[in-house]
Order: sequence, then structure tokens, then C-alpha cells
Amino acid sequence: MEKKIYLDNASTTMPSKNVIDEVVKAMSENYGNPSSAHTMGIEAEHKLKESRERVQSLCKKHWSKIYFTSGGTESNNWALISGSNKNKHVGKTIITSSVEHPSVLEPLKELEKRGFKIVKISVDDKCHIDMDEFEKHMKEDVALISIMRVNNETGSIFPVEELYKLKPEHAIFHSDCIQALGKVDIPKVDLVSFSGHKLHGPKGVGALCLGNNIKMPPMIVGGGQEENMRSGTENLQSIAGFGKACEEALNKYEDNKKYIGALKERLKLAIQENLDDIKINSPENSVSNILNVSFIGTKSEVLLHRLEMEGIFVSAGSACSTNKKSQSHVLKAMGLKDEEVDSAIRFSFSRYNTEEEIDYVAEKLIESVRGMRSIMRFRGRR
Repeated sequence: MEKKIYLDNASTTMPSKNVIDEVVKAMSENYGNPSSAHTMGIEAEHKLKESRERVQSLCKKHWSKIYFTSGGTESNNWALISGSNKNKHVGKTIITSSVEHPSVLEPLKELEKRGFKIVKISVDDKCHIDMDEFEKHMKEDVALISIMRVNNETGSIFPVEELYKLKPEHAIFHSDCIQALGKVDIPKVDLVSFSGHKLHGPKGVGALCLGNNIKMPPMIVGGGQEENMRSGTENLQSIAGFGKACEEALNKYEDNKKYIGALKERLKLAIQENLDDIKINSPENSVSNILNVSFIGTKSEVLLHRLEMEGIFVSAGSACSTNKKSQSHVLKAMGLKDEEVDSAIRFSFSRYNTEEEIDYVAEKLIESVRGMRSIMRFRGRR
């Protein structure tokens, strides 16, 4: 296999050269402990501060505190579990959507076992949240709300700031912004979660950001790092790489959106012009780097591996749930039929993809879908 065309950037991204250089520099030069009082410790502390400022700049400095974590899953768990426990005197109702990432839905299951009531707001066939249903549940016993900014499977963008305005006064509002950072504006809410590896940074690093007047219980106690909120010697090399990735994303924010969006539209148009019996599951106003399409008459897992044989890497859904033998809860919540869910492929793009790659993907995709439909004797939907 000579070609390697990576279109699974919603799962993870290739670290940029500058990020790799920043990580190596932090490991080889800034290897002092940021808590140490000597010169090398102070230099490491400065790098930690610089990285925090770079993350803050990308999300327009809305946050009073940014605490580094091991990634988006930890950030989401911290926000949900600590936030709900902190606010349980207000009530024991938690509001979320039916299409959240597993790193939100699974902690909520644990909270349900502890006596919290979980209310999942439905979405329509374009993965848009039901605003009326959301507003109906905004009662004084709501302790916490968690609504993602960008859906990881369809790329649908949720109006989080509008929803925030509807919340009860004492409810804590959290947003999973892991797919949003560097792609769309980050909403001004109480808590947001980030992850480094979704925007060409390292794996194993993320952040939980707190808005004004929000206080949270510590995640890990011990040495007092991260202002006593998450103890343990900081993963400085990964944090430095995350900060550099944020700086790069900020410097070419609009250019990247425009370029990546054009690649997405190029592939979408080729699919629509050459294949019948498809369903575009990403709405028109979805984020620029995600395109979800159902190819009726195929099986997504088979199509995925057929494309892999041509050097093309895509996804059949969320990377965090691919190994589970179940249908996409996102597409099911949107009301898709089984044949549409089971034939869905997610293409996710980055600034490193090219028009030539997209044209090659379109060619091999069309060939593969037609070939599979012929084998399966699919004659089209009636």
C-alpha cells in the first residue's frame, strides 16, 4: 500500500512539525520540575505559563482558570462528577443531549446510580437540539447541564450560548468543546473541556476551563500542582505541545476553516453527482472538517476496510465506540433507519489534506460503493 490518505481527523490528528519540535525541546531542554525553586524549575514554570496563555488565547481569554488534564475524557469526568456533586444542594437533575460523546454519557450513568436524574434532550434529523424541549426542562432543581459544542459524528454545531441564557441561575453549565477547539468559537459558559490531539497536538493532554465565579473541588490531591486542583508533576512536554498547537490554530484560524471547508464540499459534491441512494447526515451548517454520509446498500465496516486497501483511512463512527458492537447512538437519535445507520461513513479533514487526495478518495469511494452494491445486488431504494 503506497498511498496514505488520512481522513479520520475527528478521531485524532497528526502532530504538526512545530508541535513535535516543541515537545522535543521541552523534553530535552525544559526538563526541570516546574515546582522546583532553582533556575531550571523556573524555566519549566515559564513554559507552563506560556502554554496556558496559548490555550487561553485560542478561546479568546474567556476563562478565569485553565487546568491541564490527561485529556478530554478526564476533563469531562471532572466537570460532570465534581460539578454535579458540588451543586447537589440545588437539585439532582442533570440535563444533557441524546447525542453526547461516551466520555459524557458514561459518567452520567454513574451519576444516575448515585441518585441523580438524567434528562436527555432529543435532536432532529439534522442533529439539531430541540430548543423547546430544552427550555421546558429548565427548572430550579437542575444542578448541571452538559451540552456539546460540536457533535463528533455529524459535525453539527450546537447553539450553546443560546442554551446557556435559558439555564436556571444556580445550575452549572458545561460544554464538551473537544471537537470545537480551533474550528469554531468557544462558548462563554461555566465549564468547557478540551483535548490536545484533535488539533495537531499530542495525545494525553487536555484542559478543563472555568469561567468567572466558578469553583470546583480538586480532581487529584497531593503535591498541590495546578493550584491544588490537580496534583501531580505536570506533563510539561505534552502541555507545551498542546500550547503550540493552539498557537498554530489561532494564527491561521480563518484560513484553515476556509481551506478545509472547501475540501469537504469538494468530496460532498463528487459523492452527490456520482452516487444515488446516499444520505448526507451532516447538516449544511456543520463544522468544516466533518462529513458523515450513508451509502445505502453497503456496510460501513466493509466499506471502511475496502477503502483502507486503497490507502484511504476513514471512520465508521466515533473512535471511542468503534469496538463496541452496537449502532451509532447519534444516528439513531436522529431517526435514521437501520440501513442508513449501518452504511454511514465519517470523513474528517485537516489542513494537511489536498485537493488531489480528495479527488483520489472520490474516485476510489465511488468504485468501492458501486462494487459492493453489485455484489450485494442492491438495485436502489424504492
